[in-house]
Amino acid sequence: MGEHTLGQGQSLIQPQPQPQPLPAATPPDSDLANVPPQTHSPATKIPLRPRKIRKLSPDPSTSESQTEPPKPAKSGGRSTKPPPPPRALAVVPRIVARSLSCEGEVEIALRFLRNADPVLSPLIDIHQPPTFDNFHTPFLALTRSILYQQLAYKAGTSIYTRFIALCGGENGVVPDTVLALTPQQLRQIGVSGRKASYLHDLARKYQNGILSDSAIVNMDDKSLFTMLTMVNGIGSWSVHMFMIFSLHRPDVLPINDLGVRKGVQLLYNLEDLPRPSQMDQLCEKWRPYRSVASWYMWRFVEAKGTPSSAVAVATGASLHHQQQQQQQQQPHPPQPQLLDPINSMFNLG
Repeated sequence: MGEHTLGQGQSLIQPQPQPQPLPAATPPDSDLANVPPQTHSPATKIPLRPRKIRKLSPDPSTSESQTEPPKPAKSGGRSTKPPPPPRALAVVPRIVARSLSCEGEVEIALRFLRNADPVLSPLIDIHQPPTFDNFHTPFLALTRSILYQQLAYKAGTSIYTRFIALCGGENGVVPDTVLALTPQQLRQIGVSGRKASYLHDLARKYQNGILSDSAIVNMDDKSLFTMLTMVNGIGSWSVHMFMIFSLHRPDVLPINDLGVRKGVQLLYNLEDLPRPSQMDQLCEKWRPYRSVASWYMWRFVEAKGTPSSAVAVATGASLHHQQQQQQQQQPHPPQPQLLDPINSMFNLG
């Protein structure tokens, strides 16, 4: 019995040190005791191994060196992709138009328009080039613009002559002098009460420093348009005429001018008269000399027998001379003008 117990004890003692090498040699007795830990350990290790693999795959030094360069490349690409367009735009020759009164600028404009618009080229060859050589102070030109609004040429000239005499000559047409004229004085020379308020509003904005001749000359087109349309009685059409014929700005498109719109319709054989909102797109090819192209639209309309006061400005002909020609060529009364007379307003020719 003792021996059996010792033998049994020995046999029981021997399997106890064996649990340590259980991973290498798994006896049947120890398997039953160690099954739970083995079943739990692989269950936890199996999902962990793919996670480790997923983490290790991007982490090696070789993969990091491969993945890191593209990241700066992507960020660099985002920063470098925008520059290429500007570089491409910078490479394209860009014409910076000068004042049309600068020597040789009209000739440069005509060469550009011939190449940019083959449809316009025949008109340039037929008609004499425009001239932009009058120089009046901006205040005087704007004052004339207000006085000639909605008046026939003869009536406007009569009122303007009396207005100049009231101011002591064209050199006396300054803000202080105009503000000193009462509505009654202006009414006596034929200026309506509404136009008198327009003249005073213009002079007041000069006196307050909102406008000045130097500021007007140095403003860009967009800012100038915004500032001048703030003056009572000066609308977009008056500003466009002032910019072309007084300041000689090269890239002004009078989208509201009926003569220019009619010329575009005839030039491109459009079924309908283009709307002002369509003019920019139709005349985009004329940039940066849309003022000169507009001048040819007036000439084109004139040649088609549809007189316009703006044509008189462009050609330098007086409205009276135009009416005489129309009466000689046509037995019936002359066609109504598309626009109010402005040839004396800018005194071209």
